[in-house]
Amino acid sequence: MAFEGLADRLQNTIQRIKGKGKVTEQDVKEMTREVRLALLEADVNFKVVKDFVKRVKERAVGQEVMESLTPGQQVIKVVKEELTNLMGGDESKIAVAKRPPTVIMMVGLQGAGKTTTTGKLANHLRKKHNRKPMLVAADVYRPAAINQLQTLGKQLDLPVYAKGTDANPVDIANEAIAEAKENHYDYVIIDTAGRLHIDGELMGELQQIKDNVQPDEIFLVVDAMTGQDAVNVAESFDEQLEVSGVVLTKLDGDTRGGAALSIKAVTGKPIKFAGMGEKLDQLEAFHPERMASRILGMGDVLTLIEKAQDNVDEKRAKELEEKMRSASFTFDDFLEQMGQVRNMGPLDELLDMIPGANKMKGLKNAQIDEKQISHVEAIIQSMTKKERQEPSLMNASRKRRIAKGSGTSVSEVNRLLKQFEEMKKMMKQMSNMQKGKKGKGMNFPFM
Repeated sequence: MAFEGLADRLQNTIQRIKGKGKVTEQDVKEMTREVRLALLEADVNFKVVKDFVKRVKERAVGQEVMESLTPGQQVIKVVKEELTNLMGGDESKIAVAKRPPTVIMMVGLQGAGKTTTTGKLANHLRKKHNRKPMLVAADVYRPAAINQLQTLGKQLDLPVYAKGTDANPVDIANEAIAEAKENHYDYVIIDTAGRLHIDGELMGELQQIKDNVQPDEIFLVVDAMTGQDAVNVAESFDEQLEVSGVVLTKLDGDTRGGAALSIKAVTGKPIKFAGMGEKLDQLEAFHPERMASRILGMGDVLTLIEKAQDNVDEKRAKELEEKMRSASFTFDDFLEQMGQVRNMGPLDELLDMIPGANKMKGLKNAQIDEKQISHVEAIIQSMTKKERQEPSLMNASRKRRIAKGSGTSVSEVNRLLKQFEEMKKMMKQMSNMQKGKKGKGMNFPFM
């Protein structure tokens, strides 16, 4: 999970100061010391840490905190604002050329995920911005890179301009842009060559492409999990090409967060996107404020809503809600609802987006067992259509058959049946309750 180690340290630190009615300089000193250690352990650049802690300390012992009604909360606000500023402040939006197509050059070292990110970015532009993108295979040194981009193009049903390994990358880029103009494409995304290390030959070629096509954006793709190496790579590429933004890949696997917290401060270039998984729809626009909220355990409701809007059928969701309220909700409906939630991403990451979820009883440091969810799905899928509609039909022999078919035990089948009935009862009670009364809580089978 992204920033896991850093998030735990920072959340524990700020929790101690949050409820204080009075905050002393000593309190601030102790807190900033902990914050400094947490950031250094997260592989954040030393100078960046030093400047960050200095700003927090100056503001935290200033009038805005000392004279506020809730000093502890005001300190947290300062930490969040400075963390947001550290990652770039506001979201840095993608460029749009006055006359299409908008040209984007994708650059980076081999192995950072540049070609996959090229496909993900095209998919993002089509789905989120309703644009027509074209992919360009300009890495002529690796036939595998051209094949990979063509495969991605087929999967996404997007055009890929390729001329094989014998053509000149500059000519490929120029010809692709001419074709994009002719066919009214909005974006041209050029996948350029990478190397295992930075060298003069690579940079010379990238500079040639840049000079010829005059791109509107040059996105540097770096692997977030390489920490300070990612920052060093960003500095080198920026010095020679003047990149316009950074795309961090594998941010979901970066438990430390050093690259995400250092790149903007060191290079002055914004993080534009973050890869949050391997699937082709797992590329997110980078929102510094939302990321700061997640790191500090304050949730990220906006991203959660966006994920729901992208993955949940609103009309069907309303129908399911009506069924739950009238207690006509079946196991088929339950299976469908679980599928929609799982499409939104790993459940532990969704939990991180709910404000205060990390402090809720039973959810603090919760590891939601994805295997357990698979067991629930397998049990339901092993039922007959009639059994899913009428769980009351279940007898001992049916339960044994379902347990055997799903690779689970009869006790697990019983547990699911009991919890499903509890959930239906609770939903019925809630629909009958007057406003202001509270219903009983329940445990979902996958919590």
